[in-house]
Amino acid sequence: MNYMPGTASLIDDIDKKHLVLLRDGRTLIGFLRSIDQFANLVFHQTVERIHVGKKFGDIPRGIFIVRGENVVLLGEIDIDKLCDHILQQVSIEEILEEQRLQQQAKQKTEKAKVTALKDRGLSIPKADNLDEY
Repeated sequence: MNYMPGTASLIDDIDKKHLVLLRDGRTLIGFLRSIDQFANLVFHQTVERIHVGKKFGDIPRGIFIVRGENVVLLGEIDIDKLCDHILQQVSIEEILEEQRLQQQAKQKTEKAKVTALKDRGLSIPKADNLDEY
């Protein structure tokens, strides 16, 4: 196998099923159809997989274009390999509700943490203000 620099190494992976983890935390699964020199990716038959605890749900997204700078991880999925289903697949509605409840619990915990730090005279800069420092 010859070494190809940069995104050219992905040419062999076109038309194979891949999982991609994005910078915003989303997970996409689909068939890689196209790439360019900036690592922009085009996926076909894409689903967005949402994990909450030991449950997951797939939301169909169709054709999906991903800007290269948003890719954290890209990996080929072996569709021939048998997998042990540790996770339980649930409906879209159920996984979205589970995700909403998880986010509410996380926000409540963060709010309690900020309040406890304020009581002690400390503060955490908000993420949108970090560019000012």
